Amino acid sequence: MNKTPLLLLSLGLLYLAPALVNITGFIDIGIAQAADSTSETRQSKIVPAMRDRVYSQLARAQKQADEGDKIGGFAILDEVKARLDSLNSYERAMLWNFYGFMQYGNDDTALAMTSFENVVREEGIPDSLYLSTLYSLAQLAMQQNHYPKALGYLKQWQSVNKKALTSGQNLLFAQIFYQDKQYDSCITYIDSAIAQALAKNDLPAENWLILQRAAYFELKQPKQVTKVMEQLVRYYNKAEYWPQLAAMYGEIGEEAKQLAVMEAAWQNDFITKPNDIISLVQLYLYHNVPYKAASLLNDAIDKGQVSAKEKYFNLLAQAYLMAKEDDKAIPVLQQAASIAETGVFDAQLAQAYLNTEHWQLAQDAAKKAIARGGLSSTGTMYLVAGMAQFNLKKYDQALTSLTQAISYAETTKVAKQWFTYVEKEQIQQNRLAMLN
Repeated sequence: MNKTPLLLLSLGLLYLAPALVNITGFIDIGIAQAADSTSETRQSKIVPAMRDRVYSQLARAQKQADEGDKIGGFAILDEVKARLDSLNSYERAMLWNFYGFMQYGNDDTALAMTSFENVVREEGIPDSLYLSTLYSLAQLAMQQNHYPKALGYLKQWQSVNKKALTSGQNLLFAQIFYQDKQYDSCITYIDSAIAQALAKNDLPAENWLILQRAAYFELKQPKQVTKVMEQLVRYYNKAEYWPQLAAMYGEIGEEAKQLAVMEAAWQNDFITKPNDIISLVQLYLYHNVPYKAASLLNDAIDKGQVSAKEKYFNLLAQAYLMAKEDDKAIPVLQQAASIAETGVFDAQLAQAYLNTEHWQLAQDAAKKAIARGGLSSTGTMYLVAGMAQFNLKKYDQALTSLTQAISYAETTKVAKQWFTYVEKEQIQQNRLAMLN
């Protein structure tokens, strides 16, 4: 069985229906839909009567089992089995049926299946017993993960049962087809089950929709998966479905809906997991709403919803910088720089200090970034240092830093322009000094 988060496939034995006898004949204690079906392809059989002697022994076996004496119940069945050749077909079928029922109650599914297989081999049994036993065999085979065998029993059952399938029967077909990796067939049956529920103005069961979603996922049909997610949100409104729906909107390229769903989920307190919070932050940044991104992430870190990790400090700082909130970015960058192993955050600090005209701090941060290394553009830091030193009127230092920046390809052009400008400004300042 393929395991996916969100998938509830096991029916257990909700419809297991071995037939038991009473004084007047037999009664079906399981699914009415199977027991009430009649056969057009399996000709009606003459069902021989059950003799009182056999019935009384089977009834005693059932009574022993019901009272908790399983060993005693099986011993009585074994006595009947010892005279198997003297039993008619209906009596043999009911003996096997009792064995199967008691074996299943004893958690011996394999033996129960063997007994129920013996039931359907008998010719002189009612159609209702034949149908209900085949259906039970399909479910037992599914429980044992024998999916091709389960399909075989179901198809054999369907060839005899000429009534329209109920939603529960459609569901069983869908589940077995899913487990057998026949996803197109699974979709056919689960769609029918859901349509039957909606036709009665009933909600389709949640696990039906989860199965439908899983099948569409396996078929790589994201638009259909999205439609199912919309139904899960509409009908069941669980917190985990909202981020999943948003992710599917992103998958199919509907980013505006993705953001709208995530915002709605946040407003309804459905966004609590760190990964979902980060996803919303990134969506805000993608949609050019950086201040919302920064506010959300800052609050989440303060509340402990998101860990105070280097990568999240970096994301927070970038959000503030994109929002032109350099003053708010600076303390975040300082904290990130204190735990970082490279000069990456020092470089961002240098740029933020430069933007806020903290020239000395910008120069110091740029030098520190260069010293610690790990930068994507060392030339930029020499450029920042040169610009800060120029504003501090440290012209010689500025020209030295800009000369270094010129040596890096990514900053050559801008550094040359600044070098020329600083050189002229230095000459001008020298001339003024001489006049004074």
